[in-house]
Amino acid sequence: MNAAPLQIVNPSGHLRVVVTKPLPGTHWLEVLIAAGCRIEIATGDDLLTGEEIRALIGEHCHAAIGQLTESWNAALFAALKQAGGRVYSNYAVGYNNVDVTTATACGIPVGNTPGVLTETTAEIAVALTFSASRRIVEADRFMRGGQFKGWLPSLFLGNLFHGKTVGIIGAGRIGEAYARMMVEGHKMNLVYFDPRPNPGLEEFVKAYAAFLTTRGEPAVTCRRAASVDDLLGLADVVSLHTLLDAGSRHLINAQRLTLMKPDAILVNTSRGPVVDEAALVAHCRSHPDFRAGLDVFENEPAMAPGLAGLDNVVMVPHIASATKWTREGMASLAACNVAAILQGHPVATTGEVHPFLSGAPPQAAPSIVNAHELGLA
Repeated sequence: MNAAPLQIVNPSGHLRVVVTKPLPGTHWLEVLIAAGCRIEIATGDDLLTGEEIRALIGEHCHAAIGQLTESWNAALFAALKQAGGRVYSNYAVGYNNVDVTTATACGIPVGNTPGVLTETTAEIAVALTFSASRRIVEADRFMRGGQFKGWLPSLFLGNLFHGKTVGIIGAGRIGEAYARMMVEGHKMNLVYFDPRPNPGLEEFVKAYAAFLTTRGEPAVTCRRAASVDDLLGLADVVSLHTLLDAGSRHLINAQRLTLMKPDAILVNTSRGPVVDEAALVAHCRSHPDFRAGLDVFENEPAMAPGLAGLDNVVMVPHIASATKWTREGMASLAACNVAAILQGHPVATTGEVHPFLSGAPPQAAPSIVNAHELGLA
């Protein structure tokens, strides 16, 4: 593949920063320009290979901003280090595509972009939940195909969520936001599994239950499941919000799918390999009332054989964070990570990212995942 043409911004900047894809918005560029950076952006939609990224880094490079679709491995960090690289930022909140151990060994801080994806990702999980349950994609195709001849009592029957049980696996920021939307918006009971309890979420459900009681409505409930298996048997909807690591790879497999209700809904907006996709295809084929909503896939951009032909699966192409505000915010955070490290600023300790999203940002890096290991925390 030929090298992607470069867009160069602020060519007189003395700090060379390479970016492997064009990013939305302009604030991120303003941050880097203010830090004295020359920004070189690889244009085009094709994914860059490792060899192409090494060529982009070249012999002289101070920093890089990369994508979750790229494997930032030992070879890339060695190339970045040799070129004089001092920081890398992932344009994503997750960083399972990054060899953080090697980056740390090279003395390279690794940034990510948390805090701006929470509500956006939770909203797409809700959209997938209802699209799957109410068979929106099937009905849309039916309508566009001219098959609608009039109202029928049994046409595209789905499930009602009001008063049912929603289960979340992973009660971090996104999982909690999704749970709140489903509990408060649809009066669902909540069961969650996480290695650590989430007292804030539990208190929210308790307070909302008390409010419902004052209005003469049934109270909602919340409990923390003892195990994933325990949760799967209880929930009418299961939404995945876990990190991807050795313990969560194929967390939902053939055996665990059999623990779910035959008409349950599985939603995945976390990472594709959390679900054994081949097992999901087999389960959906043998359980036509079971439904799934997927934003991520095990071997992106490929899908498991048979997945695309299933009417009881709703799929979107990894767009959970795809709102203008979120994607521009991610770019700002990635740029702020780079600019702060290049200027010798410390790492922020508050976890509050909104001050970094517009105007002149604080003189700090918003999120460096190996700050402690590098003595930056």
